[in-house]
Amino acid sequence: MPSITSIATQDVRFPTSLELDGSDAVNVDPDYSAAYVVIRTDAGHEGHGFVFSCGRGNEILTAAIDAYARLLVGRDIDELIYDLGAASRLLIHDSQLRWLGPEKGVTQMACGALVSALWDIRARRENKPLWLLLAEMTPEELVSVVDFTHIRDALSPEEALEILRAGQDGRDQRIAELKADGFPAYTTSPGWLGYSDEKLVRLSKEAAAEGFSMIKLKVGGDINDDRRRMALGNLPIAIDANQRWEVSEAIEWVNQLAEFHPYWIEEPTSTDDVLGHAEIRKGVAPVRVATGEAVASRIIFKQLLQAGAIDVLQLDSTRVGGVNENIAILLLAAKFGVPVCPHAGGVGLCELVQHFSFFDYALVGRSHENRMIEFVDHLHEHFAEPVRIINGRYAAPELPGTGAEMLSVSRDRWEFPAGEGWQEVGNRAAVTGAALAPAGDGR
Repeated sequence: MPSITSIATQDVRFPTSLELDGSDAVNVDPDYSAAYVVIRTDAGHEGHGFVFSCGRGNEILTAAIDAYARLLVGRDIDELIYDLGAASRLLIHDSQLRWLGPEKGVTQMACGALVSALWDIRARRENKPLWLLLAEMTPEELVSVVDFTHIRDALSPEEALEILRAGQDGRDQRIAELKADGFPAYTTSPGWLGYSDEKLVRLSKEAAAEGFSMIKLKVGGDINDDRRRMALGNLPIAIDANQRWEVSEAIEWVNQLAEFHPYWIEEPTSTDDVLGHAEIRKGVAPVRVATGEAVASRIIFKQLLQAGAIDVLQLDSTRVGGVNENIAILLLAAKFGVPVCPHAGGVGLCELVQHFSFFDYALVGRSHENRMIEFVDHLHEHFAEPVRIINGRYAAPELPGTGAEMLSVSRDRWEFPAGEGWQEVGNRAAVTGAALAPAGDGR
């Protein structure tokens, strides 16, 4: 019986603050990072997973993964990967570690990294990319991996089973369509707040030439700057405030931009403020309200949907408890008829999140209408299977696994703080000192 012999973590960070890639009104100088984990067995299996952060604090995520990993070492790998619902509950509902969340923040993300690494082993074992593995699983097994705790009032196991059984009709045709045509995308690459107008215009023109039908701009720094930048775009525009505003401020600000017809306003306020989102949605209509990248759990998503607070649900591949919880979120969105447009970007998020949209179309939401995946053209070269964009659409992932595997040479070069890349960067990046105050004596 093959068992887990080791679980190794790495703190991997990239100096994206040097060019202000990823900058917005709140995250002004991110250094895109991954708390990375590899699960190994005595039968030679490997499973890769990670969660994303913006730099400082990535070591906290890595330490949390190490803490949860102790619950898995020595266990039978087959028992875990062929009952992934139980595997997830073993981690997320640990009677002592759960106190640190519960089911939110660093601990939930750490569990998600390990759960997703187990899915990576399962998908590799079955020689399928994750999206296809999920699409071809039975409805009953898919329901068995979902944790319905605290969401049964919105979605019962019976309702989830009904959604998935309905998805069997036409499934093979939709899988064939995905393999042939991919999935629609939009891009945020031109829209970072730290970019000059000239760079915004140049990258917007490149996006149009590459087949993208929409770009996203970061807003919320200065209203006059936002108005000027929105007038520069040559494609339809979505806007993203990254939780910058109070509720009344969000309504006022978005209405001042309404003449530019933004496709949606993303994260107008705290993602924990369900009622605030509902009020904003009423106050800025017909501009859509989108949120999700910082929503901590399926339970908050449930409330956003019950309150009619969002028009677009933006799940994130590493914010919640891994593959299992994102399946629950997709099913909730289908139950309430809200389209899913996942958050991506960062480091590796595009590689991961594409699988959820492909699965959603194949079996759950079963529609392209008002659905697209975010694309950001950063750091893909570091992955074993970089995303492929063809005429503004994600091409279907083909390699077995979840897409999480980062090249070992990249992991070693950018391991923080001792990797060769960081020795070259020195203190020029935000994470190494450019934005840090001098150390004091603690008084």
